Formats: sequence, structure tokens, C-alpha cells
Amino acid sequence: MIYIAGAGIAGMTLALALAKLGVKAVIIEKTKGLQPEGAGLQISPNARHVLNQLGLSSALHGLGFSPQAIDIYPFKRAKPLKSLKLGPFAQQRFDSPYIVIHRADLADILYKACQQSNLIEIHFGITGFDMITHANGLSVSREHSDGHIHEANPFAFVGADGVHSVTRTKILSGPDASYSGYTAWRALIPTSMMKAELNLFHTSLLWGPGFHAVAYPHPRRHVINIALFSKEKLGANTGKKSVAPNLPKIALTCPRFNAIIESSEGEWTNWPLYGVKTGRWHKGPVGLIGDAAHAMLPFQAQGAAMAIEDAATLAPLLANANEPQTAFATYYAERKNRVRKIISISASNGEIYHMGAPFSYARDLVVLAQGTTGHLRRLAWIYDHKIPI
Repeated sequence: MIYIAGAGIAGMTLALALAKLGVKAVIIEKTKGLQPEGAGLQISPNARHVLNQLGLSSALHGLGFSPQAIDIYPFKRAKPLKSLKLGPFAQQRFDSPYIVIHRADLADILYKACQQSNLIEIHFGITGFDMITHANGLSVSREHSDGHIHEANPFAFVGADGVHSVTRTKILSGPDASYSGYTAWRALIPTSMMKAELNLFHTSLLWGPGFHAVAYPHPRRHVINIALFSKEKLGANTGKKSVAPNLPKIALTCPRFNAIIESSEGEWTNWPLYGVKTGRWHKGPVGLIGDAAHAMLPFQAQGAAMAIEDAATLAPLLANANEPQTAFATYYAERKNRVRKIISISASNGEIYHMGAPFSYARDLVVLAQGTTGHLRRLAWIYDHKIPI
């Protein structure tokens, strides 16, 4: 039996992968039900390959959307500088589609799959947990909202409890998450209000001096997911509604940015972006996956994908190990360099997207030179990565 803290994407994917291998998983979650933060999520072929192995392909096909291309809009440009191919081209190249999906839809798909397994338990409303290691292994106690305390002796404990992980900070004595300097402003806009501004079959990437935006459709929900990113001081309004995002004033001089902000009808949510830097992903029978181990900037759209890959890597190791510390050590050795490289690329992309003149001119020439499929060649090492479960 494996205990998992966190009923998010990382935790539920790990539970499903363990169940596929015949190992029982118990997920403990502090919230009273599924509460996925944010509306948008991109599932690249490397992550989709894992989810397909867990039997989720049909559900993802029904709720996700495969953009045909990524439209690149430098600041104030009326038409895309370049449309980078996705859709059928990416599917053929990587043997799995690149999709966008509402985060709540993916959480629901994972949760329903967990409910169908007799090897997975999910306990919501857990107000706290603690553990001790001893000669006979690991003892874990969990406290429920009604005050009931349950004790168990799992083989291992995995912290999939997100960027502000209690497992990392309290159990493993690791660092707190650090504010990246970036804030994401998110809104959902009816597709009918964006027809004149964006191609509703594409993802759109809009660049500006000191800020940028990502937009993609959720056709099933008839909305466009918008995420605006800018650098600003950390405030006290995390997760609260705002009439307008706190962007540089120059943003409103761009007709497309202006149209997006006006169409939102004042429904913006402020989410500071935190990162996690720790060299300790495990100690003894306790380990970390996903944002708990390596929260990163979303500028390569690989945060969820790395959590899914973590789960797929760790599950077989735990299922076949004689002792959990060996499984965690091998998992860390296999994952650390790939994750660190993607963290670095994500951070670099933030600087590239926010370039102002004259550096932005050179950036745009590079985009033109790579053609409509150069991004897939450049990122093939990410998207082609296949982890068997």
C-alpha cells in the first residue's frame, strides 16, 4: 500500500498507475472535494502517452480539444507572424495528440477512473497527517475533519501536495516555495466575443514588452481560456476577482490586448506564480512528485506533463522495489536532469516572450526562420519521451 498526499493531477495519476500494477493506493486530500485551480491545461504528447496507457484516451478525446496550430502575435501585429503546426501533424509525428483541456475536466476524468478501481481510496477533508519511520517501516496517521484519527503502515508515502507542499516543508524539512516575480491573470471569455480577434481552432500566443498572453478554446464550454502574465510585486489578493489585470499601460495600446480585456467583463483572477528549488525529493520511505518537487513557470506548458511523467516513472519502481528508498533514489536519478532542463527553458521563454525593441526584432526573425514545424523538431526531446507503465 502506498499513501499519497494530494488528490490533484500528480496524485491521482500516480494512484492509477500503481493500481494498473496491482498496488493499492490511498490518497489523502485536505479539501472537501476536487478543487482544481485554473481553467486551462495543455496536455502534450509525452503526457498523453502516459494517460493513454491508463485507459483514459476516450475520455480525453471527448473533453479535450486539439488545436490545429499556434498563432504567434508580436506586439500590435494584426496577423500572426507565423502559425506553428499542431493538430494532425503533431499527432502523426509523436503518435499522440497535443490537446488543451479545462483543468476541472481532466481532474474529473482522473477522479472517475480512481473511483472505478478497487485498489484506490480517496479521503477528502483530511485536516492533518504525520508519520514516523522505525525498524518495521513507516507509520502514518491521518486526521479527518470530524476529529477521527486513522493509523496505517504503508510501504511508502508520496507527497503530491503541490507547490506549497506540507510533505516537502514539514516532513522532509525542505524549502518553502519562492515567488517567481510573475503573476498570472486568468479569465474565461465567451467564444462569440473573440471571433474577430482570434482563430478559434488555434492556440494564440501574444507577446508584448514586459507581458504576454496565451489563449486557447474550450469548445465544449463555449469559452476561450485567457492567461495574461506580467512581472509585479507580490500582493495580498491571490485568487480574488479583479476588474482588470495589472498590466503595463502600453498593453492597452494594442487593439488585440485591449479587446481581450474589454471582453472579459471584469472577471480576472490573480494567481502569483511560485517555483520550487530543492535537491531533496526523497528521504527514506518518503518522496515527492509534481509541483511539490519542482514547481516551474508555465511558459513551456509542461508543469502538468512533468507531474504525469513523474507518476509514470515512480509507480513501477515502487511496485517492484524491496525497499522504498531504493525506488525513490532511482526515480530521482532518472527525472532530475530532464526536469531541470525544462525548468530552465520555461524561465528563458518568459524573458523571450517579454522582449521589447530592438531585441524583439531578432526574436521574430528567429521565429520566421524556423518555419511552421521547427518548434516540433526543437522540442522533440520533450514530446517524444515515452514512459512505459
